[in-house]
Amino acid sequence: MTRNTSLTWRKLALALVAASALAACNPAPSAQHPPEPGDTAVARVSGQVVWASDVKREALAEGLVGPGDPLDVSSDLFRQVLDEVIDTKVLAAEALARHLDRDPVAQRRLASARERALEDIMVDSVVGQAVNQKAENALYQDFLKHRTPSETIHLRQIVLGNEADADAARKALAGGAAFEAVAMQSSIDAATRFKGGDLGQTTTDSLPQDIAAAVAGAKAGQVVGPVRTASGWTILRVEERGPEPAPTLDEVRPQLIRFLAYDKIKDLVLTLRSKSKIETLIPPPHSAPGAPTEPASAPLVPPPGANAAVNAASNTVTE
Repeated sequence: MTRNTSLTWRKLALALVAASALAACNPAPSAQHPPEPGDTAVARVSGQVVWASDVKREALAEGLVGPGDPLDVSSDLFRQVLDEVIDTKVLAAEALARHLDRDPVAQRRLASARERALEDIMVDSVVGQAVNQKAENALYQDFLKHRTPSETIHLRQIVLGNEADADAARKALAGGAAFEAVAMQSSIDAATRFKGGDLGQTTTDSLPQDIAAAVAGAKAGQVVGPVRTASGWTILRVEERGPEPAPTLDEVRPQLIRFLAYDKIKDLVLTLRSKSKIETLIPPPHSAPGAPTEPASAPLVPPPGANAAVNAASNTVTE
């Protein structure tokens, strides 16, 4: 082996599946063409070409890169994964040479690995069909139609330890003292005191309930309080407020794609299950008294390949 290599059985089994198919077809090395446009041959193992896309696919499967991340052939990471791909191929070839693939247990494991690979391919196909610009736009418009807009608000605060100090601070403000100056001089809140009490901009639905109730209906420039809050006695000033702008399509695209993809995969799996004769040959589990039961409407867990396919779609579908 050329490096410290972490080989899982599934990787080796998939390599054996591919090696078995290759041995059956027995293609000539010269007949091997780039599997993808612009692909680059990066190695040759016993006459079999290893392509850059093979290395990228392995790096993606191991979670070393994301679907849209580049993987330069001159990088150390590419070399590391290339060594792993080569190690897998030579081990798979040796397993075939020793006829290990003919063992009945090995045959079942190879069949299982093949089914997993076909499942991944099917998921890729479903996601590719479900995720497109038209479907994205339609779902985005539906989202805009049914969203409940929130409100943005920018606040400053002065937090005091008791009601008497809060009343004194409020009188100072009424007498013309600058809010920022009183906050720096008197507030006990260390996080905002030396920022003139600035809490920054947020949305009204994310405010603590006591503060949200205090500033409900207050206009920009208005001072509210003192009110009793979790931090103490608090005086608030509304700097500005207004409707929260709707998120752009680019901002919500990842969520839209996941919804489209998972919904399509779920429907497909349920349809295929309904058309298949499925017999469970083991008794149902015994539920412990008082244990929660899963509702009939519980979401179906997407197949293992769904996440990678959805992530790939997020990087390939553009507005």
